[in-house]
Amino acid sequence: MSTTNIFPSSIEVLHNTIASHNPFDRPLFVKQQDVWGKGFPDVPSLNAHASDMVFDAINKVRTGQRSSIGITIRAEKGLGKSHLISRIRHRLQFEGSALFVYMSEFSNLDRIKQEFLQNLAYSLKRTGSQSVMQWQELATALVSDAYKKEFQPKQLVDVAFPKKMAEMLAKGEKPVSLINQIVTRVLQTKPEIDNPYLIQAILWTLSKPHATFAINWLAGKGLSQLHAEEMGFPSSSSEEPEAESLDKVGEILNLIGEYKTLVVCFDELDSIGHNEQTLPKAMVVASLAKDVSNSLKSGVVLTAMYPETWRDQVKVMPQADAVIDRIGEKVIDLNYLSVSDVFALISEWLKDFYCSKDLIPPDPLYPFEESKLKEEFKQERPTFRKVLQWCANEFKVPSFAEKTLLKIPPKNPVESAYEKEFTDLEWALENYLEDKTTLVEALHLSFCSLIGQTVEEVQIKDIQEVEAKGNDRGYIDFRIVGKEKRKPVKIGVSIVQQSSGVGVSAALKRLIEYEKFDLTRGCLVRSKPISSSATRAQEYLRSLLLTHQGEWVLLAGEYIKPLLSILFVYNRMADYEVSENQIFEFLDQKRLVIDNPLIREILSKPSGRIPKNIPNEELPISIPTTASVSSLDDSLELVTTID
Repeated sequence: MSTTNIFPSSIEVLHNTIASHNPFDRPLFVKQQDVWGKGFPDVPSLNAHASDMVFDAINKVRTGQRSSIGITIRAEKGLGKSHLISRIRHRLQFEGSALFVYMSEFSNLDRIKQEFLQNLAYSLKRTGSQSVMQWQELATALVSDAYKKEFQPKQLVDVAFPKKMAEMLAKGEKPVSLINQIVTRVLQTKPEIDNPYLIQAILWTLSKPHATFAINWLAGKGLSQLHAEEMGFPSSSSEEPEAESLDKVGEILNLIGEYKTLVVCFDELDSIGHNEQTLPKAMVVASLAKDVSNSLKSGVVLTAMYPETWRDQVKVMPQADAVIDRIGEKVIDLNYLSVSDVFALISEWLKDFYCSKDLIPPDPLYPFEESKLKEEFKQERPTFRKVLQWCANEFKVPSFAEKTLLKIPPKNPVESAYEKEFTDLEWALENYLEDKTTLVEALHLSFCSLIGQTVEEVQIKDIQEVEAKGNDRGYIDFRIVGKEKRKPVKIGVSIVQQSSGVGVSAALKRLIEYEKFDLTRGCLVRSKPISSSATRAQEYLRSLLLTHQGEWVLLAGEYIKPLLSILFVYNRMADYEVSENQIFEFLDQKRLVIDNPLIREILSKPSGRIPKNIPNEELPISIPTTASVSSLDDSLELVTTID
């Protein structure tokens, strides 16, 4: 907004807005959604030396001067590492100079390669520079190369593929035949490709009804037999093991390098955590980053960490020189803020705030005074976070106007954190519904918050791990122990989101072995139907519901979403500056857990019936049986360019 020849807003309106809205009163650390979404207001001049070096490296790779470059960003907490990464992501999306992959959450360091494969698949699901998924940009490059024509991604996704699919269905032809035809053309131009299913999956992302299933396959997730057959994939019963995950990562990165430059970023290496070999998180992730760098044909690997993490964990790794050569060829240190930087940072945040309220302040720093800011920050080297925290505390109307304003009580810090996590889940909920580990943690924490309370006539005494050995491990996620009408109750809870009948069958088999696992009731939590052709799984399901008086509770996204939000606040207590007691008090006040329908259904008396309204997992397009396909050249001829 330009203030040239425009009068400032009414001082009364400004003061009332300032009194009721504090733009700095928000979590000041950067999360995945801030990197992918709008994020925080950015001041390009701050740490410009770092972003310039990164973009110079990207340009060297993109123009063929280098195949890959590893860059490590070092900075103390609050100096803006993740803000810088957000800047890089948004500029890449604007310019279209590279695809972007971001990984900052590491829930299982013993399965880090599987987690990276999933992050790779889901990052490329995000919108790129051409208003389609990054996967779809890559798929378009494959089609363009195979047919020696310059296709446009949005035209393929929105026009050409839907049109061609409709024509084929009208003729009784299989859509998979179209994909197979393109795969054949791609393999003619790329005979060195060893895995045609990889090409097939990427091409399926051009079809909106099939894209989610294709991306799940690319992420190493198992598909149901029905989906595998309809889309031409080999059937898969479960997630791919670590070794196969790394192989697929290498194949995907190698293929991307044929057409696109890739920027892979690893963030949040500094938090506590270690694998079964007691290696700390930074070592595990740095080793993974080295492997990714080795697999890149055209890309830049970014890692971000504290200086002490680099010094005390990465540089002392076994074969540290090899790791540093791959991920730390260039090391960039971020700067503390000068007084002029402080002015620029605060002005940009206030500009964003006042524009959103359609207001014009009397000066860019209002209600702060330049002299007071100079006095506050001239004697120290402040961080981004310290400056913004100071602003959050000091953002108020001048003292002379306080008496004319209504007093507004400050918001509960847990509530602010919860609202942010709840909003951020809008983009990722679908992915988390496939993440068993996170779903289990969310339910476990929620039930722990209810210990000592009575819900649906169950007085909850304890939440226990279920001891299991060998092949029985990992199926029953936890046990709710309590009393129901004065009788002991022990509910075994198993979250099963696998599509394959084999995985569902294995879980249901354990869930009805009450004596073996010390249960009085089994509870299956699942959002998907169980295939009627999965005979063994159907047999165990009938036994659970009818013979063993157990229950199948529908895992509805709208009900698990608040529980996931609670978990994410809990996992970031230090960042949000809240305690476990504060979180549990907030849950009790708002009744977010005790009134949650999913929680109550797990504890309620079993109905003995399959849940109603289970989402249909069938593909939206029914696929007939005959197979004959006309030329792709004919079907796409009219949409090779965008007018």
